[in-house]
Amino acid sequence: MRVEIWSDIACPWCYVGKARFEKALDAFPHRDEVEVVHRSFELDPGRAKGDVQPVLAMLTKKYGMSEAQAQAGEENLGAQAAAEGLAYRTRDRDHGNTFDMHRLLHFAKEQGRQDELIGALYRANFAEERTVFGDEERLVELAVAAGLDADAARAVLADPRAYADDVRADEREAAELGANGVPFFVLDRKYGVSGAQPAEVFTQALTQAWGERPPLRLIQQGSADAEVCGPDGCAVPQQ
Repeated sequence: MRVEIWSDIACPWCYVGKARFEKALDAFPHRDEVEVVHRSFELDPGRAKGDVQPVLAMLTKKYGMSEAQAQAGEENLGAQAAAEGLAYRTRDRDHGNTFDMHRLLHFAKEQGRQDELIGALYRANFAEERTVFGDEERLVELAVAAGLDADAARAVLADPRAYADDVRADEREAAELGANGVPFFVLDRKYGVSGAQPAEVFTQALTQAWGERPPLRLIQQGSADAEVCGPDGCAVPQQ
């Protein structure tokens, strides 16, 4: 079974939602048969690459709230994150363009290190002091921490076309699926779960999607007793 997760590194509920989903997945009896793929979604795609500003300033401008309201929201998010065992800095975080991070995540997927990289990016953005925005060498360091080659990661970031089409394809697909916010979870292209739901909701979704997988149908063509290998070994034709 495949689970696809549309998310953005700048999205705090994606950070929390990933932890809640993983709690459900870790307890799922068929955990080893579930493939998780992270898909790209930008919350602020129109923001210029070099336009970095404090989160509180972004919130007050974008949503028309007071600074006190924005800070209260951050405190609430911090409490929600702590409940999932996640560190969360409620003050002095930055907000910026995440397109390069998504490009790097597609590169990491090819290398089998996507989950490691998205985890490193989330921790860096929400829990660490040093910003992840406007500093390509910072992204290279995180890529290395996720098990990627530094020079290869640096080459991806230096080429604005590298994996750009993959990011845009993910975003188009999200729109086609009706996702207008993240996190957005799609299970076997049959069920969608929107938002950072409690772990119990993800458990229910995983169980339902798994239970409705169609049974394997063998094509009965050729010999019914064709040679196979089994627990007792492989039958060797006698001459």
